[in-house]
Amino acid sequence: MEGLTMWYRLGAIGMALGTLVLAYGFRLVPRENYRRYSVLVAVPLIAVGAYVLMSMKLGVLETQTDATVFGLRYVDWLLTTPLHVLYLGLLAGATNRSIWQSLVLMAATILFGFAGAMVASPLKWAGFAAGGLAFVGVVYITATSFERAARETGTLALLRKLRAFVVVLWLIYPAIWVLAPVGLGLMQIETSALVVAYLDVVSKVGFGLIALSGQLSVEEATTTTEVTAD
Repeated sequence: MEGLTMWYRLGAIGMALGTLVLAYGFRLVPRENYRRYSVLVAVPLIAVGAYVLMSMKLGVLETQTDATVFGLRYVDWLLTTPLHVLYLGLLAGATNRSIWQSLVLMAATILFGFAGAMVASPLKWAGFAAGGLAFVGVVYITATSFERAARETGTLALLRKLRAFVVVLWLIYPAIWVLAPVGLGLMQIETSALVVAYLDVVSKVGFGLIALSGQLSVEEATTTTEVTAD
């Protein structure tokens, strides 16, 4: 468990540094975008708390197959992954209905994954499959409703870039789930913790940095267009 503690401490440090960097973005974005931008800062901030608590070996659960699950990791994902989807919806200017549908499906993805991790086969794989189907629903909504809205708000390119970034990374998590002790047991818990911690920092902080850079570029282009028009 000492290896786990080290990876979780490093994860907490990475998230804390990422939170500070993203918090600086409040000095760069217009005040009217503060509410939307706060979503980006909240994601790694929540993860800091989760990783600190996990490094203290809190929230450790035993599954029906005698594997170890850190419940706080799923709490982290249950809070942060919907926030990423929420940001995509707000960026696109999507309807409240489509945003809420995507949030519910994203939460279901995490909950089914957690339920599958806690039980034995065949329910384990049923939970895994249900989570996968819910995630397909999230991707579908972002590729249809969100994209239609983004075309009207001029944020389609940034929306697609952010969605591609986060979806590609999120697809790696199920592969780790399958290989980890909660799945087939082909990967040691320390190794899976290291890989997940690295992915978490990249996906949470990286998403925020790409969103900040892209939003600043959109605003700069809009300002340039308005000046040229005048």
